[in-house]
Amino acid sequence: MTAPREGSLEAPTRHPIDWKNPAFYDEEAAFKELERIFDICHGCRRCVSLCNSFPTLFDLVDEGKTGEVDGVDKQDYWKVVDHCYLCDLCYMTKCPYVPPHEWNVDFPHTMLRAKAIKFRKGGVDFGSKLLSSTDLHGQLAGIPVVTQVVNAVNQTAPARAALEKGLHVDRHAWLPALATRRFRSAAPDSPKLEVRDGERSPGKVVVYSTCYVNYNEPGIGLDLLKILAHNDIPYTVVSKEKCCGMPKLELGDLESVDASKRANIPVLAKYAKEGWAIVSPVPSCTLMFKQELPLMYPDDAEVQAVKEAMWDPFEYLGARRRDGLLKTDFSRPLGKVSYQVPCHQRVQNIGRKTEELLKMIPGTQVHTNERCSGHAGTYGVKTGTHEVAMKIGKPLFKRMSEHPAGGAPDFVSSDCALAGHHIGQGFERNALGSPKLEHPLSLVRMAYGLD
Repeated sequence: MTAPREGSLEAPTRHPIDWKNPAFYDEEAAFKELERIFDICHGCRRCVSLCNSFPTLFDLVDEGKTGEVDGVDKQDYWKVVDHCYLCDLCYMTKCPYVPPHEWNVDFPHTMLRAKAIKFRKGGVDFGSKLLSSTDLHGQLAGIPVVTQVVNAVNQTAPARAALEKGLHVDRHAWLPALATRRFRSAAPDSPKLEVRDGERSPGKVVVYSTCYVNYNEPGIGLDLLKILAHNDIPYTVVSKEKCCGMPKLELGDLESVDASKRANIPVLAKYAKEGWAIVSPVPSCTLMFKQELPLMYPDDAEVQAVKEAMWDPFEYLGARRRDGLLKTDFSRPLGKVSYQVPCHQRVQNIGRKTEELLKMIPGTQVHTNERCSGHAGTYGVKTGTHEVAMKIGKPLFKRMSEHPAGGAPDFVSSDCALAGHHIGQGFERNALGSPKLEHPLSLVRMAYGLD
């Protein structure tokens, strides 16, 4: 076992992902790196509470022949890999041995390498591939009659049993409904507003809607547009978009990530070069353009331009506030709000921008929680991991149910809509009450008194 040493006090840095190098897919070399990192993690163990990868690893070590990593069967390494959903929290908030530390520990991207090897070997089942194909099953959204039929059928016990058997979707997991009208067709044109040049934050916004907002909850995107219009910020919607690639990244399907990149980046880069702020209302999608794609394509100027132009909605609104351009004419108090900061927003290093804005609303008491909900995309709905996801989230559910202002919250909220619904299910399953679930953008729209 490697003895723990003091970690670096410098800010974490990230190395590019060398995914185009054939050596990246060398399983023997990858397992050697996994063993090295697992040995360091075993000697530290400070990430034990983050997700199920670490308890799985430590149980394997403790129950192994030697009590050390060398006593673990290397084929059991896959059990650790399968529980990593690339939240990045271990890298950004816990691990003292990340670069520039000499030990160079990057647990998430080492897991990504293993996932890519597994995917290339054919180790990912059809159900996981289909679940991650968001553009494919989203094509049914907005089709009259079909949408209603699909949504109704998906709520029946026989359909859920079939999904569980065929696609390994846990019959008890919450699933998003298809929207009767897609965001991209429902989005109104921007009011005729003057574009203000020379401001520190760009004076015009282009919205990358994301698959989830476009196909499942267009109301989130529509509320963002209402907030922008209320603040006299000209906006438009990206002329053409494809899935950001994050669901495929989590599978290790890097060729599909590349296909999404080739479809999205030329379109988004054009907006970036024209001075638009690109705003994405789903933290995972924002992170994909801010971090993962730039690390996969470090020498691609267009990818880097999109990175610099990409904003979280509340990061952008916070910048407008610093410029003295954000309206604060809030007319509706929200009462007690229990708010969760999702992992993929935390690791963007933008600070608690959502919390800051919500706390500006008179008559609103915000209880902020920085703990993982456990959902993590498809991880939270698949058999074998749904119950694990509920267990991971249970401490968060309980904490969010007890508002410091006293009693139950009036609203629960998360910037990640999927995490929000997972939290809502956790409230229901653990009999923690039934506060209203609203996205933070919807809360701000309500506070402005907008319909």
